Amino acid sequence: MRPSISSRVLNSSSLLLLGVADSLRRHPKRVTASLAALLLGTGVTAFGVAPLAPDAADLPVRQVVEVVQPLPTQVQTDALADFSFNLFRTESTRSSDTVNSLLKRLNLDDAAAAAFLRTDPNAQQILAGRPGKNVTVEASDSQQLLKLSMRWSTDNEELFNRLVVERTATGFSSRVETAPYTRSAQLASGSVQTSLFAATDEARIPDGVAVQIAEIFSGDIDFRRALRKGDRFNVVYETLEADGEALRTGRVLSTEFVNAGKTYEAMWFQPPGKDAAGIATAKGSYYTLDGQSLRRAYLSSPVEFSRISSGFAMRFHPVLQKWRAHLGTDYAAPTGTPARTVGDGVVTFAGVQNGFGNVVFIKHRNNHETVYAHLSKINVQAGQSVSQSQTIGLVGSTGWATGPHLHFEFRVNGAQQDPMTIAKQSDTVTLSKADLPLFRQIAAGAKSQLVAAASMNQARAE
Repeated sequence: MRPSISSRVLNSSSLLLLGVADSLRRHPKRVTASLAALLLGTGVTAFGVAPLAPDAADLPVRQVVEVVQPLPTQVQTDALADFSFNLFRTESTRSSDTVNSLLKRLNLDDAAAAAFLRTDPNAQQILAGRPGKNVTVEASDSQQLLKLSMRWSTDNEELFNRLVVERTATGFSSRVETAPYTRSAQLASGSVQTSLFAATDEARIPDGVAVQIAEIFSGDIDFRRALRKGDRFNVVYETLEADGEALRTGRVLSTEFVNAGKTYEAMWFQPPGKDAAGIATAKGSYYTLDGQSLRRAYLSSPVEFSRISSGFAMRFHPVLQKWRAHLGTDYAAPTGTPARTVGDGVVTFAGVQNGFGNVVFIKHRNNHETVYAHLSKINVQAGQSVSQSQTIGLVGSTGWATGPHLHFEFRVNGAQQDPMTIAKQSDTVTLSKADLPLFRQIAAGAKSQLVAAASMNQARAE
């Protein structure tokens, strides 16, 4: 009997399944890949035939209209109409300034304020003296002056002056106040290409700091002849601020100078201790970071970082017109430059003397004597005690002088000696053992600050 159609289909299906099972056993990876492709194709086909959403054009549209009530604005309008604000502005005074021109640059239009500033004795200090003072004003939105303030430094290194002008119900008032500086430390560094001052200008370091660096290392480095291209320095110095405005440069706190490959370090240290009046019992000085004093009994120069125009040697005298020994040192400097004593002593003569013109003689210990000649002004008198670095007069050209300079002599037992040699051989000020623990603590902090300053220079170079 022939098999039925159903039997043949079942047999065929069984054979197909057996074949698939055999293929899956022999080629599992190939069969798996084929099934994946089949399913993916089926999925795509299913996606392709899926029914689409209704056309948006066939959807019903309904328009809704509602009435919106606006919020009241009159209160806000009135508040804006009554609103006022104050403006702040700062300008520096100029040599050509008048009260009106200064107020114009400050964007003020206030005739009453201008009249007051022209006549008030305190306010007249705004334009008096050197230009460059910073004037800060607070003004109304109608350009009326409400408050003016100005700060300036004085001879006192601890205090500054502040001028305040204010509008009151009855007009303007003024007052001059004194207030203490706020001290902050600044880190800086630089490298020498031509001169020390060019390097500090490039690093935006004040000239006063450059002078102090030269003074600190003057016993070890000849800044007039020994600088080399590539010499570098790091410095930490004080800035004295008045109400956030930097008014003057303070003391160099620590510094490092690399000259011809050799490193020199220094830091300021003030031994603790004060008397009943609050005055320090010991002088502050500069020391190396290992505790060696850099302060000597005599400074190397009576004029801060000035050019030597004639040294301790034979020379052709410009006035006498003949060769003769020059038993002193001439320092070229503008008229009015402060001349300072190189060491502690007592003034034995202050007046006019022959070719010296205005001259000061100072007696020091061990039969040492110094002479400061051709001064334009004398600030001391005979019998007065003076301390190292004290200003004793101003540079000039009195006596036998062809131009402004300071003639300086150092005498030992009445005989002239080379001042530079005497300064280098003079005794140093020692640090007591009791002060060493505090000194080492401060020195560690100074070293860290100098390392930070050096990294600034390296970062700038990169």
